[in-house]
Amino acid sequence: MAFYYSEPSHTFSEYLLVPGYTSPECVPANVSLRTPLVKYRKGAGESPISISIPLVSAIMQSVSNDTLAVALAREGGLSFIYGSQSIESEAAMVARVKGYKAGFVPSDSNLPPEATLQDVLDLKARNGHSTVAVTADGTNQGRLLGIVTSRDYRVSRMDPAVCVSEFMTPREKLITAPEGTSLKEANDIIWDHKLNSLPIVSDDGRLLYFVFRKDYEQHKENPGEMLDSQKRYMVGAGINTKDYEQRVPALIEAGADVLCIDSSEGYSCWQEKTLSFIREKYGESVKVGAGNVVDRDGFLFLAKAGADFVKVGIGGGSICITRETKGIGRGQATALIEVAAARDEYYRETGVYVPICSDGGIVHDYHMTLALAMGADFIMLGRYFARFDESPTSKVLVGGQYMKEYWGEGSNRARNWQRYDLGGGRGLAFEEGVDSYVTYAGPLKDNVAKSLYKVKSTMCNCGVTSIPEFQEKARLTLVSSTSIVEGGYHDVVLKTHGSSAQNG
Repeated sequence: MAFYYSEPSHTFSEYLLVPGYTSPECVPANVSLRTPLVKYRKGAGESPISISIPLVSAIMQSVSNDTLAVALAREGGLSFIYGSQSIESEAAMVARVKGYKAGFVPSDSNLPPEATLQDVLDLKARNGHSTVAVTADGTNQGRLLGIVTSRDYRVSRMDPAVCVSEFMTPREKLITAPEGTSLKEANDIIWDHKLNSLPIVSDDGRLLYFVFRKDYEQHKENPGEMLDSQKRYMVGAGINTKDYEQRVPALIEAGADVLCIDSSEGYSCWQEKTLSFIREKYGESVKVGAGNVVDRDGFLFLAKAGADFVKVGIGGGSICITRETKGIGRGQATALIEVAAARDEYYRETGVYVPICSDGGIVHDYHMTLALAMGADFIMLGRYFARFDESPTSKVLVGGQYMKEYWGEGSNRARNWQRYDLGGGRGLAFEEGVDSYVTYAGPLKDNVAKSLYKVKSTMCNCGVTSIPEFQEKARLTLVSSTSIVEGGYHDVVLKTHGSSAQNG
């Protein structure tokens, strides 16, 4: 006979937090959101990788590319570059992120000396950058010959066919700095010479980086940046259970700091084989998460198989239709609560703490807070990040409102068959995701700061100043449908809409 759970599964919207005592120390400025990303032995040191904020980006074509990865690392989170692309292109994205040192930026606007003014204008139109490096071979690490900025030309007075070599500022007139220059030293040079940018050049004359005045200032504003031992931005990468023997080495070579198996359902022999390969080849040096699961058994299976963290959630994403098409899944709150209990059980038995990631079900900012209270160490978000400038999708005008495209990995557009494969033939047999729009929300930095201030404020209301303390002391209550209505505005007439809100 089939097993039946006696209690229904619940979503985040069915819970509320009960306030605790707020002491004088419970102010948002004192709240730490630092949290472990990968497993470790408590009492024997910290996690090998901890993130400053409990947010990571979903392994999706419409969310996580190198641009968003850099932006999120600056804020203290981590992106997982999407794996539904060729091994070469994913590795290249990882390498581009690792090419950024804090404050040191590889040049992404480069031309050879025989290029024309029109080439400069076309390049500026494509990437929006006004500083163009002129190198002998036109690459970002070629021998530096000069620089072109908007001060070097006037479109109205120059022939578009004129070569950049005729109007660029040549190398001998540039202020440069040698390889090994610290960020502080670079900033001093910028201010002493009133520069907007400073090229960092190798001993043999090759361009290495630019240091921009604005980037240095931004770096100083982000003390929680995710940086590796070489002061490069940290980045994760998605893998699958099919080509891992080729993809994993390429991503490690490119510099990926952590990997994650991207699958709609993680309680499988395929994930066990993938984890086994990584452990046999790399030992514990390569960090890799696994999932997704929704119960105790699934968590314990992946933890024992060697996962460094475990993702929780099936069917709760805004563009996911797995529950609708296959009838499997579980309410995200219930799944998270059970898996968190299993994680604590596993820690008590082994001394190893395996962090869990809540993936899906986040509709409102307060759901982030609930996920942390219910035991999540960090949260994976797709729709949330897809709305921002830094996501890889196009901004379009729909019905007079700016939107951004957003599609699921199980949609026909993505055709990420590896994520849903069960060992059969290649190809996506049916859709488990949709193609959609999300409301455009502007820059990542501003939105993340606002969301996390809400999280910190709520934690203060609950009398805690850290995520571990929150997980220990939080008090949660199920609410009725009537309570949910009561929680929104009701029995008033909104001025902005001119309509009655009597029923909420």
